[in-house]
Amino acid sequence: MLVPVTIREVMNPTVETIGPDLDAAAVAELLHGRDIGSVVVVESGDPVGIVTESDVVGLVAEGYDADAVTAADCMSAPVVTVDADDPIETAVELFREHTIKKLPVTDDSEARSASDSRTQSGDGDLVGIVTTTDLSHYLPHLTRETAASGGSTADHHHRERVDTAYERDEWDFESLGPHDDRIETGDVVKFTKTLSQEDIESFAEASGDTNRLHLDADYAEGTRFGRPIAHGTLVVGVVSAALARLPGLIVYLSQDTSFLGPVDIGSEVTAECEVVEDLGNGRYRLTTRAHTDGDEVVDGEAVVIADPIPDTA
Repeated sequence: MLVPVTIREVMNPTVETIGPDLDAAAVAELLHGRDIGSVVVVESGDPVGIVTESDVVGLVAEGYDADAVTAADCMSAPVVTVDADDPIETAVELFREHTIKKLPVTDDSEARSASDSRTQSGDGDLVGIVTTTDLSHYLPHLTRETAASGGSTADHHHRERVDTAYERDEWDFESLGPHDDRIETGDVVKFTKTLSQEDIESFAEASGDTNRLHLDADYAEGTRFGRPIAHGTLVVGVVSAALARLPGLIVYLSQDTSFLGPVDIGSEVTAECEVVEDLGNGRYRLTTRAHTDGDEVVDGEAVVIADPIPDTA
């Protein structure tokens, strides 16, 4: 039996807040200066929205003047909150229901004590923030169905990688399969990341692919695309990031990729991979695809080897 774990035990009690009238440029400077992925927008003491790094990047990518628009213009609202004394299962349900990655945490214990009844979520003071990353050590145990609970141990469950280094709050991934230490046919993995202007410039520098189509807005305007777009290989890199979150040490053997459409800078790209065939000797064939806002941009197949994770202890 699992010991109940509350939001209070896993949340980050340090949460950055701003007012709704702060300009987007100042928000971006705050996010960069504090090296954080989001800030909570507060008005009259109550959380009214949340602004993430991708929100600001998307605003600039759409051509808005960051000095002329405010946090209220780019925040996600109404804000979804969770109470500090709720079990972490509640946060999992909210993440899935609202397709979000961060939840401001409120504490209404004082109001509850005074009224001797449960208050509505969000009525208390803002006391922290909880993210999907904060729950990464708990999700597998919450979502797995076991024989003891009436489920089958062969059922697919959500898996969290413990060996993928340097995860960031603004990234999102989901790995589904019956085993935590190996893959098999039917396993599915998804990874989501926003391709920012910084990503484009860093990739161009690292790879040497300095095609002006990706870096020069005036030049790109005269092309068939009419604007700068992300490198195709960088988009395929999101597929690679998804594969890296399958169990085992995943090594590419081959990949067959078709590009179905351009990806705008600032777009959120989701890669989805499914294991469709066990080729033997640790080799697997997978279907791979990537999409932005429902528009498929990459389609293909990959063959990988899944080796055990090296023991570095």
